Amino acid sequence: MPLYLRILALALLPLAIHAADAGKATLNGAFAAYSKGDIKGAAASYRALAASGSHLAQFNYAMMLKRGEVEGDTTPWLPLLEKAAQGGVMNAAYALGIAYEHGEGVARSQNTATRWFRLAAEKGHVDAEVSLATQYFLGRGAPHDEAQAAHWYEKAAEGGDVGAQYIVASMYEHGNGVAVDPARALTWYSAAARQGDPAAKLKAEAIARGH
Repeated sequence: MPLYLRILALALLPLAIHAADAGKATLNGAFAAYSKGDIKGAAASYRALAASGSHLAQFNYAMMLKRGEVEGDTTPWLPLLEKAAQGGVMNAAYALGIAYEHGEGVARSQNTATRWFRLAAEKGHVDAEVSLATQYFLGRGAPHDEAQAAHWYEKAAEGGDVGAQYIVASMYEHGNGVAVDPARALTWYSAAARQGDPAAKLKAEAIARGH
């Protein structure tokens, strides 16, 4: 690289860092405004940032629109939420799954719900892992497949979801979608018990006693 270009790059670097810091501060400011109840101020910030391409702002503004918190703005929330999900915001993908699962502002579609849950689950979103597992377990928007259900419940259990820990423990206890494995059942019942699940505590004690 010619010397003058190196000098120019070094000169512009602080400006780029400052711009990045300013963008972060604006997102933080919007969040702070919303937390303090300044809905109008938060909406204005998120709207501007969403228009500039911020996927996090698109997600937050879409959710504000979906909840009817932005007076006088009839912008459709669904395209914004889809942009955020496609841009890597997995909370947006999960929110889309929930919307389609329950028909919240969109035509209900279990197949579409499963598609969005899968996108988020494959990126490690714990709530989406639970939802995808449930879709498989119920055969809702996906084939009834207890092995896949067990797989995704266990992923969510590994992520700390206490409900998933109890469910996958039960699946190992009874052989639903997995081979019967009392040791694995005890592991997951115990994990749920440590998080305060009283039923899991009783289950763990019973298995430990050999009952």
